[in-house]
Amino acid sequence: MQTYEVNLKCKDNRSGFLISSVFPQNSEKETPLELPKMMKDIWSPEHLLLSSLNSCLMTTFLSKAENANIQFVSFESSSSCSIEVIKGKNIISEITLRPKVVIPYFQNPEQVKYILEMSKNSCLISNIIKTNIRLEPEVSIELTLISKEEKYDFG
Repeated sequence: MQTYEVNLKCKDNRSGFLISSVFPQNSEKETPLELPKMMKDIWSPEHLLLSSLNSCLMTTFLSKAENANIQFVSFESSSSCSIEVIKGKNIISEITLRPKVVIPYFQNPEQVKYILEMSKNSCLISNIIKTNIRLEPEVSIELTLISKEEKYDFG
């Protein structure tokens, strides 16, 4: 079984960085690792799929959080998928999204988890994938000086 992993860290309220520990920062695309003559330091379609899911989850969450007046200190997400051969075909058998959101003390963690679940369910990319997508959210509270009225800037 082949496993892929991609991490995403929110840069500001509209963009983020995609990172994978298996190769340096670049955006080149390549064939999957199991194919011959594959360059191991190039983004594969599987990594790009996970990147798309992470990006879609983040942008959907940012929109829904803003609409619900949810403030947060940070957002990042990692994801993984497993590839298996079933009846002679490579399939993605499992996808897991692991968003981590740090919120100020006055925000409700359960409301943030609900917004994350709504974001996963309404994300365009996750809605076109046949494989079950599991969400494993982690919401932690940070004592912060951000007031309820204050808007924050990631810059």
